[in-house]
Amino acid sequence: MIATLLRHLKSRYVILAALVLLAGCDRPQIYTQESYVFGTRVQISIYGLKDDVAAKHAGAVLKELDRLHAKLHAWQPSEVTRLNAAFAKGETTVVDVELAQMLKEAADYARRSDQLFNPAVGNLVQLWGFHQDTFAPVTPDPAKLQIALAAQPSLENLVWDGASVSSTNPQVAIDLGGFAKGWALDHAANHLRKQRVMNALINIGGNVLALGKKGSEPWTVGLQHPRNPEAMATLTLKDGEAIGTSGDYQRFFEIKGRRYSHIIDPRTGLPAQGMQAVTVLSPPSRDAGAISDAATKPMFINGSATALQYAGRFGVRDVLLVSANGDVYITEQLQARLKWLKPPPHLYRLR
Repeated sequence: MIATLLRHLKSRYVILAALVLLAGCDRPQIYTQESYVFGTRVQISIYGLKDDVAAKHAGAVLKELDRLHAKLHAWQPSEVTRLNAAFAKGETTVVDVELAQMLKEAADYARRSDQLFNPAVGNLVQLWGFHQDTFAPVTPDPAKLQIALAAQPSLENLVWDGASVSSTNPQVAIDLGGFAKGWALDHAANHLRKQRVMNALINIGGNVLALGKKGSEPWTVGLQHPRNPEAMATLTLKDGEAIGTSGDYQRFFEIKGRRYSHIIDPRTGLPAQGMQAVTVLSPPSRDAGAISDAATKPMFINGSATALQYAGRFGVRDVLLVSANGDVYITEQLQARLKWLKPPPHLYRLR
């Protein structure tokens, strides 16, 4: 239904939205409003309120997400591009409390991931052509790639002095794309809770956070199949849980049958190749959404061998990985909660 409206990026992201709508299409208590933010489809579903009240709250959330999108854009004029321009010139600049909080939170996640989640490598992402709405199947100039890689930029290069920040490394280029959707989930959930909206589902391009239930039933979402425009399993979410997925099917191009995705290994400067997708279920917390987003990056880049190590550092127990050849690795706890719609041919317990 919805998945057929958009090709590639859009169709992949809306599987979760479609399943939620199908689960509630005969229930007038569910009000849903959609938009297109952070380069993807966003859906806010609210249960149990009159349509006009739910519309007001959903509209306020979408307005906030639009604000964040404009503020955090990695290549169109924004607070992030202003910050990157200052770093490139060796200048000190002032950042507001919100962006400072995001950068410091991202730095903490980067440390937990051994810098595999690294929001300072925007120059590498740009060289691979992913700092634009559409991208061509072209690999970077090797010399430019080597310069950006050799500089080893990280958020540890930032120097804070109150509200002012500078960088000791001019190659630091902030790109919060690997964390912004999850952070925005928490921001949206916090807004709804403050407004006493206690039963809602927030879906930002397949990164989803649940509040309460839809009546007597939990919210149900689907796990996207990384190679087919359909869900491979469904999962019910408890109040406050968030689910996030990183995959090579979201932003990518192919050259001679080889897929190059937007998830860059900061150790090599190349798109990570070992996984098709990684999904984590984050337990309820004030930063469940951000964790569900950031935690997938080191697992996607480093593979199944260290996945549980990184999961532990992020306080996550429920993990699913789809390897490059389609094998599925899953923790016992998550396997017990999944309902497979298309069981994988090779399923292994992640230990």
